[in-house]
Amino acid sequence: MNCFYCKGTLRDSTTTHVVKLESCIIIVKHTPCSECTQCGATFYDNDVALNLEKTVSGLKAIITEIAVVNYSAA
Repeated sequence: MNCFYCKGTLRDSTTTHVVKLESCIIIVKHTPCSECTQCGATFYDNDVALNLEKTVSGLKAIITEIAVVNYSAA
């Protein structure tokens, strides 16, 4: 598979996913992704994206400012 932006090669990697909401910031460390070796763009597969959505939805209801979690624990 190639990068959507620059057509570079993608490799399996992990990243830190940051969500900035109106009232809080959620940081999900060690999130699995595909990363472009040329431009550094990151892409999530469907399962990871769905898990991130569930994690953010659950955390935004219980935190007031900032949350930092590991992907595997989320």
